Amino acid sequence: MLVADLIRGKSVAAARQALLYLPKKSSPALGKLLDSAIANASSVGGSVDNLFVKTITVNKGAVMRRARPFGRGRSGTLRKTMSIVFLELGISAKAPKPAKARSAKKAVKKAPAATK
Repeated sequence: MLVADLIRGKSVAAARQALLYLPKKSSPALGKLLDSAIANASSVGGSVDNLFVKTITVNKGAVMRRARPFGRGRSGTLRKTMSIVFLELGISAKAPKPAKARSAKKAVKKAPAATK
């Protein structure tokens, strides 16, 4: 299971708790990213209480290639791949939206046109 799939769609508090106790290598890095996104949202003036993880995507980034010596005078390449993580927070509407007010117009029946 990917860590990104675990926190997608959850509230910020639930995602923070899930990342805190998940024994995966990428959990601390995604936790730092989530904290940074929360700080950015709060600096803009939004409330942290009603935020949730709207989208999170993990894409392949650059690849660092390193050489490592092997037996019999050979060498092999080690590929150290990096990831690009995109995290977007959304505002959840906890309170239901008010229903549209209906207009107070009354239906007036028109009389049929008189024919000559």
